Amino acid sequence: MSEPNFEDIPAYKPAKNEEFMSVDQTSHFKNKLNTWREQLISDAESTITHIQEDSNQVADTNDRATLEEEFALELRTRDRERKLIGKIEKTLRIIDLGDYGYCNTCGVEINLMRLEARPTANKCIDCKTIAEKKEI
Repeated sequence: MSEPNFEDIPAYKPAKNEEFMSVDQTSHFKNKLNTWREQLISDAESTITHIQEDSNQVADTNDRATLEEEFALELRTRDRERKLIGKIEKTLRIIDLGDYGYCNTCGVEINLMRLEARPTANKCIDCKTIAEKKEI
């Protein structure tokens, strides 16, 4: 799955005594999520072009089988990314509603460092840890 490329978006540094999820913070994360979504969409478009261009150029059956396996892997990756785009869009709606940055289980603020690492996080680290332990 494509990891976000946020090299052009430095981590948010809150001002001293800045209120959690201030306008600047929500703008920062909205920008980060939109950048990530656009990157994923661009990657998907590149895959389509790549498959269309490369699928007709192989005559050897072994090369063709290898190429088709590569295409299948790329398409599985893009399918996971399609689901991620949905999660990003859901997170953008949560920002618009003013609920972003708060754990949807216990309601506490999600640490900014966690949000920087995973902008779609919707649980604080404690609730996420408990949820993952229940899955095992």
